Amino acid sequence: MEDTRTWLAVTAVAPITWGATYFVTREYLPADTPLWGGALRALPAGLLLLLAARRLPSGSWWWRAAMLGVLNFGAFFTLVYLAAQLLPTSIASSVMALAPVTLAGFGWLLLRERMSAGTAVGSTVGIIGALLLLRAPDGEIRPVGVLASMTALLCSSLGAILTKRWGQGQPLLAVTAWQMVAGGILLTAGAGIVEGAPPALGTVEILAFAFVSVIATAVAFLCWFTGMRHLPAATIGVIGLLNPVTGVLLGTALGGETLTVVQVAGVLLVLGGLFLAQRRARTNGRSPQRPRAGRSGRGTRRPPTDEPSPSGVRMPPRVSYWGRPGWRREWGGGSAPAGRKP
Repeated sequence: MEDTRTWLAVTAVAPITWGATYFVTREYLPADTPLWGGALRALPAGLLLLLAARRLPSGSWWWRAAMLGVLNFGAFFTLVYLAAQLLPTSIASSVMALAPVTLAGFGWLLLRERMSAGTAVGSTVGIIGALLLLRAPDGEIRPVGVLASMTALLCSSLGAILTKRWGQGQPLLAVTAWQMVAGGILLTAGAGIVEGAPPALGTVEILAFAFVSVIATAVAFLCWFTGMRHLPAATIGVIGLLNPVTGVLLGTALGGETLTVVQVAGVLLVLGGLFLAQRRARTNGRSPQRPRAGRSGRGTRRPPTDEPSPSGVRMPPRVSYWGRPGWRREWGGGSAPAGRKP
C-alpha cells in the first residue's frame, strides 16, 4: 500500500504540469509555429535525459524509439500546441481528461488489463465532471481544436501503453530519452521544411519554453512512464484527470477565464472520481506480496526477485524509492521487476 501511494504521487506530477502547459502555451508562446513549438519542447528535454542516461538504443529499439517518438512527442506535441492555441485553457485540458477510457481500452487490447469496479466508478464520475468542464464561458468551441485534442489523446494513450509493453527490462530513463530525441528530431525536420526558420524568442518566451521542456516534458514524462510500470493503465488514466483541474484553475486565476457553477461542479466530480479510484488502488496495493506466517509461499503470486528471505520464500527487495539507490535502479540502473502491479 505504501508503494502504491508513492506511485500515485509520482504519476500525479505529470498531469498537473501538463495542465499548466496549456496556460503557458496560450499566454506566452508563439501561436503560428506549432512544429517549432513542439521541437523546442521535445528535443532539449530528450537530449538532457540522454545525457543523464548515457546509453543508446540497440536492435529493435531503434524503430521502437522512432515509433514511440511519433506517438508520444512528434504528433502529440504538435496537436496539443494547436489545441492550446485554438481553445480556452479549460476546454483544451478537459478533452484530454477522457484518458481513462482510451488508456483502459488500449490496456485491454495490448496488455490484457481489466478495469476494476472501483476504478470504473471513479473513471465514470471523473469523466462526467470533465464533460461539465467542456462548457466554454464565451461559447466559442472550435471543432478543429477539439479534433486536435482528441487525436492527441489517442496518440499519447497508444504510445504510453506501447512504452509499458516494450519497456520492461530497459532503464526507464533511457527509454524515455530515446523516444523523446526521436520525436524532437522529427519535429525539428518538419518545422524547418514547413515553417522555415525558428521564431525569434524574447526572455519571456525562453523562460516559457524552459518550463515546458524541462518540467512539463523531461520530468513529467519520466514520472508518467514510471507510474505506467507500476500501476494499471486505467488507474493512470484517472490520475490524468488532474490535467483539466489544473487547466481550469490556472485559466480562472491567471488567464481571466470565467468559472461557472457548472464547471465548479465538474471540478468537484473530477476530484471525487480521483478519490474513488485511488482508494481502490490502495486497497489492491502491496499486501498480497507479504507471505503469511507458516506458509511456504508456494502457490502465491509474488513478483520475481533475487532476494530470498531466511525461510527460503522469495521476497520483494527492500528498496527506499525516495532514496537515491531506489530511483537510480528505477530510472537508470535497471528496470522495474516484471509483473509488479498494485
